[in-house]
Amino acid sequence: MSISFENKVALVTGAARGLGREHALELARRGARLVVNDFGGAVDGQSASETAVEQVASEIRTLGAEVIADSGSVSQPEDAEAMVKKAVDAWGRVDILINNAGILRDKSFAKISAEEFEGVIAVHLLGSFYCTRAAWPFMREQAYGRIVMTSSPSGLYGNFGQTNYGAAKLGLVGFMNSLKIEGAKYNIHTNAIAPVATTRMTESLMPEPVLKKMKPELVTSGVVFLCSEQAPNGVILQAAGGTFSVAAVVENKGVDLGEDASAEDVAEHFEQISDISQVKPRSGLSL
Repeated sequence: MSISFENKVALVTGAARGLGREHALELARRGARLVVNDFGGAVDGQSASETAVEQVASEIRTLGAEVIADSGSVSQPEDAEAMVKKAVDAWGRVDILINNAGILRDKSFAKISAEEFEGVIAVHLLGSFYCTRAAWPFMREQAYGRIVMTSSPSGLYGNFGQTNYGAAKLGLVGFMNSLKIEGAKYNIHTNAIAPVATTRMTESLMPEPVLKKMKPELVTSGVVFLCSEQAPNGVILQAAGGTFSVAAVVENKGVDLGEDASAEDVAEHFEQISDISQVKPRSGLSL
């Protein structure tokens, strides 16, 4: 089965470096026309530059693909609308949206400021919302769309010093879980990638031997699949160093303690209540 994106239009945010760059280049190799977006700032989102996104656009042109560079900020709704408009004005449609843009402002919860927390939420979670909201009407009208949210193991499982990042990344899973339902009848499939890869955002978080094995292009193959016509709907795909797995929200059978159950009853039966030896997906996987 060969996956092609001929006649497809894709928007990739955070496309100048790391994962976003690899995603954009591979889509271009497979025939997609692209809007590549990147604010061009530092890892913490400060400052801005058009240079980096122009460079990746130039690389894409050498592959013979059509591309538009955009340096807007996904955290600004008007910028998100403008980048989608560029795609529609140029090619009349938007088929694929990869919400990849992100920043890091790591700090322990005891020390984090409201600004540091809100800034990360604004880019990862609200930025994904703004871009998706802008693309959604066009995908509905054409009865086709593939949306990829970029989640993280930090959101699924937690990580020290990343309450802001983790909250944003798990929030994207909740966002996906409702979009998969609302978009299904319009053939809009929404999935999430939870990657571990060597990028500017992770180079200080993992030891050197691990970093060498976690090339970002090893995540991109999973993302390309999630962008394809064969994509599932509502799946969290984990990817790290060529290994892929699915994460899911599950529940156990539960224990019926009756309508008069007290806190003491819950405490007494909590070992049984929390037994996860037999679990099932909460809402199933729409594969």
